[in-house]
Amino acid sequence: MDGEVPPELWEPLRRHTPARIGLGRTGAGLPVGRLLEFQAAHALARDAVHTPVDFSALRAGLTGHRVVEVRSAAPDRATYLRRPDLGRRVRPDDAGLLSGVRAKELVFVVADGLSATAVGAHALPLLKELRPLLGPLGTAPVVLASQARVALGDEVGERTGARLVVVLIGERPGLSAADSLGVYVTYGPRVGRRDSERTCLSNIHPPGGLGHRAAAVALADLVGRALRQGATGLALGDAALGPASGDEA
Repeated sequence: MDGEVPPELWEPLRRHTPARIGLGRTGAGLPVGRLLEFQAAHALARDAVHTPVDFSALRAGLTGHRVVEVRSAAPDRATYLRRPDLGRRVRPDDAGLLSGVRAKELVFVVADGLSATAVGAHALPLLKELRPLLGPLGTAPVVLASQARVALGDEVGERTGARLVVVLIGERPGLSAADSLGVYVTYGPRVGRRDSERTCLSNIHPPGGLGHRAAAVALADLVGRALRQGATGLALGDAALGPASGDEA
């Protein structure tokens, strides 16, 4: 005996986590099957980062919303990855596109971020679940933003006059989830807001993560609290996120 745990004893644990545990070994390396699984997950993560979002499909699915498309100041994907600061500002030539968008209470931003896979899979289903929960706010304008970071929403909110900006963005992919969507909510958006002034709802990627319905319920609760209390982030506190409900929790 060399002290290794028999492979079959890992199976009950694997059913409860996407983590790579008890992989075994072949000589000094991984078994071929486990190595191929790792390489496939790595390829999915790379594709999530580098594949463009199909914004035309998103626009087609956003019936009932005023939709505007903008780009960040990052001219291409390579620059976006090297220069996060450029992804936080709207491209000057596109800033004028926001001048005709007035959003008294709320504006949505759907941004590619670091996972086109997440945005393509989860942005529309989440907004569909969220819309009836927000009442009149559910038809707020939507800005589609490419090469965008979270903070780009601050400029969008400031230019449109919104009290609250809700940014749906692809999260940095990992080797267990390449399609995770995050939502960042900021009250009183303006350029220069700190991350501590935002509230985040993350890991939206059913079936392995938070489901669309559960995320919509939590997000609607957050939006309502933020508008009533005039705050997000540390000023609002964790109590802003109500308990998840439904079988997708």
